[in-house]
Amino acid sequence: MYVTIGEFIKDWNREAFLTQKVLDVLTDESLQQRISPEGRTLGRIIWHFVSNIPEYLTNFGFEIEVIKDGEGILSAEKIAKIFQEVSSNVVETAEKQWSDETLKQIQDAFGRETTNGTILNLLIRHIIHHRGQATVLIDQAGLKVPGVYGPSREEWIEMGKNAPL
Repeated sequence: MYVTIGEFIKDWNREAFLTQKVLDVLTDESLQQRISPEGRTLGRIIWHFVSNIPEYLTNFGFEIEVIKDGEGILSAEKIAKIFQEVSSNVVETAEKQWSDETLKQIQDAFGRETTNGTILNLLIRHIIHHRGQATVLIDQAGLKVPGVYGPSREEWIEMGKNAPL
């Protein structure tokens, strides 16, 4: 849970940077990668969380432009650019529309009463969840997985070290 807008923005910026690293390795071909025949494609997973960010925030009182679902799975480059724009809008909107006091307010989130600070935390966790799924599919697509909270296997090897087990 966040108790200050500054905490949220600091965390948001860090996670957005890490997410951007993941998005920047995607290719148009990789967007078709699936973990299983019934599963979502990498492109669909990525587009889900990118397009969901403003929609999620409007549900909880942000006035931010919503992206129409389906309009973003055009190219890997386009999705990465849209994420960058959305991410900047989140910071700008949070600074203008919410305050430390707003974070203490309670509202219904998915059937539970919770603070706005927790609602913002859930948004970041949602992105982290899908970013993790994306890294698995990136690996399966044969692309170099970027390190997120530490070096990836490929990055360990590039450093001349054995990847930890």
